[in-house]
Amino acid sequence: MFSELSDIVSSLTSSLLTSVVNNYGQILFAIGSVLIAEVLRDCYHIAGHYWRPLMPWHNLHHKAFRADLSKVSMEIYRQSELFNDVPEATFMVLATGAIAWVAHLSGYGWAMLLGSVYSLGFLTTAFARSQGLLLYTDFTHEPGDLVQLPSQWTVNRTYHWRHHFDRGEAYFCSTFTFVDKFLGTALALKGKTIAITGASGTLGRALVAELSKRGAKVIALTTSPNPADFEIDQDNKNKLEVLTWQLGNESALRDRLQKIDILILNHGVNVLGARDSESVYKSYEVNTFSVFRWMDLFLETVTESKHIATKEIWVNTSEAEVNPALSPLYELSKRAIGDLVTLRRLDKPCTIRKLILGPFKSELNPYGVMSASFVAWAIAALAQRDFRHIIVTFNPITFVAYPFKEFWRSLYFRIFSRRKSS
Repeated sequence: MFSELSDIVSSLTSSLLTSVVNNYGQILFAIGSVLIAEVLRDCYHIAGHYWRPLMPWHNLHHKAFRADLSKVSMEIYRQSELFNDVPEATFMVLATGAIAWVAHLSGYGWAMLLGSVYSLGFLTTAFARSQGLLLYTDFTHEPGDLVQLPSQWTVNRTYHWRHHFDRGEAYFCSTFTFVDKFLGTALALKGKTIAITGASGTLGRALVAELSKRGAKVIALTTSPNPADFEIDQDNKNKLEVLTWQLGNESALRDRLQKIDILILNHGVNVLGARDSESVYKSYEVNTFSVFRWMDLFLETVTESKHIATKEIWVNTSEAEVNPALSPLYELSKRAIGDLVTLRRLDKPCTIRKLILGPFKSELNPYGVMSASFVAWAIAALAQRDFRHIIVTFNPITFVAYPFKEFWRSLYFRIFSRRKSS
């Protein structure tokens, strides 16, 4: 009797598990079909920039909008919808339909047909817009000032604005940003004016070289008294602008910051094991207060709608935010600026990235294990994939400890601090 009961329970359990697995599998296939539809749309978009037969129609789409995303004319807009968006959505419907049919023949059911239904919705609204109807469905082209930072995982107006008016060969995604992250087109560095403090240091020189390779116009900011002796790759020397500044007098370059797109705050000092009062003041003045002054000066230049989309600050706060640096004052001062950056981010004036860097060989860190050129390459590569927290280290603990620390610190600041009313 007990054996029969056990067989019945086992059979029911097996049937239940099979049903759950099949149902969840179908759900995953359905979700996957929607993501595939979006990837197909992004691929069609990229083809519109590089495949000659599609280029005239996609260029028409770009010509349909002014810098505030208002329509140049309803006629041009309707044509752009008819000859760009409708074919794009038609491609999505046909391609996802073919994939769903192959999946069905392979025994996976019709779950992947959801991608075709999803695409059909875009085809319907695109055709309606081409007739002057349902214009409110064009969410990423709503006219007006930009009020939000570029979103990180989905495409909002600000993110898409950059495709139209920042760099057309980047920011290709339409709904999700996966393709841009994969391709490294989620942030365009080509043509950007980028200023780097600490540019005469080991990492500074590597960043100047790496960003120059990627098409940026780099400005080296250094406290070196002999800027003419600034060491840089000879290929970049003629293009490099070098500006000197003095600690405590950062405001002398206030006007120059107006034309800067990205400010990389990379300067710092490491007093190693010293703990005297002079070393305390020096560590905090260089690593914390000077960096914060630079941030304030740069944020004052965020005065126009487009600046929300184009201006950025990258702050080298170091892995010392969460791990020992074998230099107590370096740790304390770096953790202080790290927390101040987290606090300032709550006001969302523009994109602020943190550089969480492990030990690399330099004058500041004789214990470094990574090369500065590798670190600079990784910073640029991760920034172009829109990482807001750029972690470059061989220490696996940092990849767990830092996000945990940053989440709770940010939540604490959000609850117990407030923005001063103007």
